[in-house]
Amino acid sequence: MLSGVVIFILSIVLAFVYILVPRGKPVEILETDVLFSVIKDGDIICRLGDRLWSQFFKDFSVTDKRYSHMGIVRINDDAVTVINAEGNTGHGRDFVSEITIEEFLRIARAVGIYRINDIDGKIISDLAVEYLDVPFDWQFDMTDESKLYCTELLYVILKRIMPELELKTTYVKELETNVITLDAISNSQYFSEVYWTCSTTR
Repeated sequence: MLSGVVIFILSIVLAFVYILVPRGKPVEILETDVLFSVIKDGDIICRLGDRLWSQFFKDFSVTDKRYSHMGIVRINDDAVTVINAEGNTGHGRDFVSEITIEEFLRIARAVGIYRINDIDGKIISDLAVEYLDVPFDWQFDMTDESKLYCTELLYVILKRIMPELELKTTYVKELETNVITLDAISNSQYFSEVYWTCSTTR
């Protein structure tokens, strides 16, 4: 009886959260023709998703809350894919995976492309392939590379190329640890923003 009441109350609360949290309209793929003309192998693609957890992750960033997730672009025989560490158990994808760029953009409300300065992007995308199927890091533990979250994937790759490189971390009280947030990329001296767009309703 008590568990039924708890479930009912939880359902009501979740329904209100779903209704009240703004999600906006996804960016139409047809509106991002410019993206496909500028994108290069090894670019970092950031998005703001339209899901509830996207709002949660974007708020980890302190100075730039435009994004909630990122991946690494791979261009192979004209096929454009994105390698990303996604903790999305609802879709059976709780690990580093390679998906089409169209699938990556499907839930996007904002999209940004960043290019690391002074490094050949192909090196980055080739190294990213080596991490396919690595489990998602739900502990957000940067000392353990056997599991990776999205920005941690990029970080371990870049550290292999540039051991002196450091990306800013932010303490996230909800996780009780320091994490590499998305603004560590968008505001970093190591990257240049080459593209950005958002839906008209954010």
